[in-house]
Amino acid sequence: MVADFYFALTITAPIFTILGLGIVFKRIGLITEAFAKVGAELVFKVTLPCLLFVKLVETDFRHNLPFTLIIYAVLATIGVFIVLDLLLARWITTPADRGVFVQGAFRGNMGIIGLAFCLSAFGDSVVAVASIYLAVLTTLFNVLSVMTLTRHQNHVVDASHKWRVFLEIAKNPLIIAIVIGVLVSLSTIPVPALLLTTGEYFARMTLPLALLCAGASIRLLEFKGDRALYWGAAGKLLFVPLAITVGGAVIGLRGQELGVLYLMSASPTAAASYPMALALGGNHHLAAAIIAMTSLGSVFFITVGVFVLRSLGLI
Repeated sequence: MVADFYFALTITAPIFTILGLGIVFKRIGLITEAFAKVGAELVFKVTLPCLLFVKLVETDFRHNLPFTLIIYAVLATIGVFIVLDLLLARWITTPADRGVFVQGAFRGNMGIIGLAFCLSAFGDSVVAVASIYLAVLTTLFNVLSVMTLTRHQNHVVDASHKWRVFLEIAKNPLIIAIVIGVLVSLSTIPVPALLLTTGEYFARMTLPLALLCAGASIRLLEFKGDRALYWGAAGKLLFVPLAITVGGAVIGLRGQELGVLYLMSASPTAAASYPMALALGGNHHLAAAIIAMTSLGSVFFITVGVFVLRSLGLI
């Protein structure tokens, strides 16, 4: 049991430490708001796509693709979304809060926090599985987020604006990098060593910079006594990952695949949920508060979750 707890702690403690340092550096002025914003953009548009591309071109995708994991994750996410959007959102009094509550409860920060936890738990061998999961579920998350924010808003959004949101989804640098990396790997085209080495340099920057900027972006003052906030955070930290992971265990997922399923579904609410809520007329202040609460709370809940899964011999 002690060994299982130590394993869980070795996964979450480094992530929590760097997030915490991001908060501290922001408070003492070592990191500014502008630096955190530019750093997050650099991660999203350059270093994280480089990390995914470099790892994927070196992966053999002709064997052992995680079809069961991906199909289950898609169906489970859609099922969770339906429950949240059609059943639970009606209990939120303010219409502008309903779509934000739904998005905050199911949409995880897989590209930064989720991937960081997966790499910390399983090393580079998990990149292929995690990347495919990331590409498919990121696309699904964005589509479902547009649906719920549009359905529950209290004013009409121009149709052309919604199409611009979907166009931005298609232009997502992470999805583009994953698609190109997989295609290059399948084509067996040799990649120049210079390109791979340059990509590796950028890739090594990704997780430390991303976590520092994520920590610096957390606004503790945006916590407030709001039912939508607490229920949204509880859904993201506990109920949604619990339901999805239990279902995955029931259908027979084990080891690395079940670990990826849990760590991705338990990752805190995605930072991208804030600008999407703002663009589509949702309560963006509530979205920011859910991001902050789940970013801090996820470390505790994920530590406990990994400890339980490890104790049961599931991962």
